[in-house]
Amino acid sequence: MTVMTRPSGSLPQHVAIIMDGNGRWAQRRRLPRQAGHVAGVSAVRDVVRAASEVGLSNLTLYAFSSENWKRPKLEVNHLMGLFRLYFRDDLQDLVDRNVRIRVIGSRDRVARDIRTMIEEAESATLRNTGLNLTLAFDYGAQEEICAAARELARAALEGRLNPEAITPELFSTRLFTNDLPEPDLIIRTSGEHRLSNFLLWQSAYAELLFVDTLWPDFSGKEFTGALEQFAQRDRRFGAVASDAVA
Repeated sequence: MTVMTRPSGSLPQHVAIIMDGNGRWAQRRRLPRQAGHVAGVSAVRDVVRAASEVGLSNLTLYAFSSENWKRPKLEVNHLMGLFRLYFRDDLQDLVDRNVRIRVIGSRDRVARDIRTMIEEAESATLRNTGLNLTLAFDYGAQEEICAAARELARAALEGRLNPEAITPELFSTRLFTNDLPEPDLIIRTSGEHRLSNFLLWQSAYAELLFVDTLWPDFSGKEFTGALEQFAQRDRRFGAVASDAVA
């Protein structure tokens, strides 16, 4: 097994990935879409291992969007089965790697046994101090933003909050990611150039990297290469470089 070396330059605090291309990967091989999702799980393992080994603090993976329920029932059921399999087969490895796992998104629509597996995984890794691995599962950024707005509106209506006190910082505390730093780098595989309802609020100043590689082929080595690219970016957050000519 290849051990990943830490990239040169500073690491981002938080990397988020839109894992795209499983279906096309399978189609190119004349395989059913389910085969692409199975291969995608292997890529998850490889990237999580690489992130842990290079010392990354936070990794968020877009595992299942709130819109994915619209897919054919057979495919959705297969994805749910893979989610169960990942928690059953990989939890001990995550524990051994000192990875802390958490899941963000709605839990009301998923099966009871999956909710139980999520709770058990979060509990089993709660005190781990290595990589914080967040899975966005049944997650949609617009839903998340609306839920935060409703919570603040309700507090204002009940007199518990002055509307003038609502700031971007306060709003952020009502999001699923309230205890995470905003993503420094968002990677999307498969050549598509959009965020697809993923971390819309949190990505205001994220660096975006779109790669042509389909997710099942995205390796730990390519992941560390993305970190190298990030280290070369000039991040100004709306300001100008300190050495810029006036």
